[in-house]
Amino acid sequence: MRDQASGVAAGWSPPDAPPSWALTAELFRAIAEDDVLLDLAAALPPDRLPPLLLSAAVRDLVAREQPAPLAGYFPTPGSGQPVLDEGFRPALAAFAREHAEELARLCAAHRYQMNEVGRSADVLAVLGDIAPDRPIALVDLGTGAGLGLQLDRYRYRYAADGRTRTVGDPDSPFELHCAVRAGDPPVPATVPTIAARVGIDVEPLDLGVPEIRDWLAACVPPETGAVDRFAAASAVVRAHPAPLVRGDLVETVERVCADLPSEALLVLVDTYVHVFLPDDDRARFAALLPRLGRDLEWISVDPLVPLGPDGRDSVQGLPVPDRAVEAYRAGVTGVVGRLSVRDGAVSGRVLGLAHPGAAWLEWLA
Repeated sequence: MRDQASGVAAGWSPPDAPPSWALTAELFRAIAEDDVLLDLAAALPPDRLPPLLLSAAVRDLVAREQPAPLAGYFPTPGSGQPVLDEGFRPALAAFAREHAEELARLCAAHRYQMNEVGRSADVLAVLGDIAPDRPIALVDLGTGAGLGLQLDRYRYRYAADGRTRTVGDPDSPFELHCAVRAGDPPVPATVPTIAARVGIDVEPLDLGVPEIRDWLAACVPPETGAVDRFAAASAVVRAHPAPLVRGDLVETVERVCADLPSEALLVLVDTYVHVFLPDDDRARFAALLPRLGRDLEWISVDPLVPLGPDGRDSVQGLPVPDRAVEAYRAGVTGVVGRLSVRDGAVSGRVLGLAHPGAAWLEWLA
């Protein structure tokens, strides 16, 4: 648990991260170092992502209780990033001691659901090299509340070397910013047309229910950009509801894909989902794709497996460049991969690296 929490802290807030990510790092370092918080995390089943789940429970309870001064450290939509000072850690430790039983109950009653809509910028970069002139049938795997299904309704700004590229809906209520640290991702001139869209999740979530919306907001890192993005994207999802199917990914994807228009290119998207599947489920999913009987693309933005500093394998079974392994050992990092099926033949490659909160993209291809 200590290593996982430290890895999350390092991945979200490396030395060159914007200052607004410092609170996220400090929260996870506290989980790694504070006896009460670490004991709470260690008591949870490993497959429930204990450090992440506990961080969400803390955020949820703080938002409801509004304890002073702890609540003042966490951003709210439109607030900007509050100042982080030496008072945060003692306030958090005192809150954890006082509310340990309540935090444990929250963790037992919920699952961690990270709906980072900013990862749509990583997906769009891959789409630019796939089918710029062909409509797509979008399937969002592990969709949660379906934020990733609305990628054509967002606006994107990619910044590199003093230059910016803006893509997407000019009337969108918000813009996703992504710094390109290296390479030249093939960002399309326009967002591809989405002919059909559907999400699959073992527990699809309805953002129209306030309690669900509040829990998902608590799962978002306490960084002002992430908090604002979630609030804005939630409004888009509620205005444009898309079909969400309840079911296991491996067992459900074939049935869902069979109902999608055959003239559209099938695009399966997973962001931080397959890394948490058992090894045999990942293998079964990959083996299933050529049997779907149609051309498709699988875009993955996932850490390496196993999760942690020993990770060295792509969830898609693709060769991993040394640079990706190096970056991952420094902290949890998304590895952007593309796997293609054409006439039953499978090919693919790792394309880039991505900040887990979509703050930056590094293109390797």
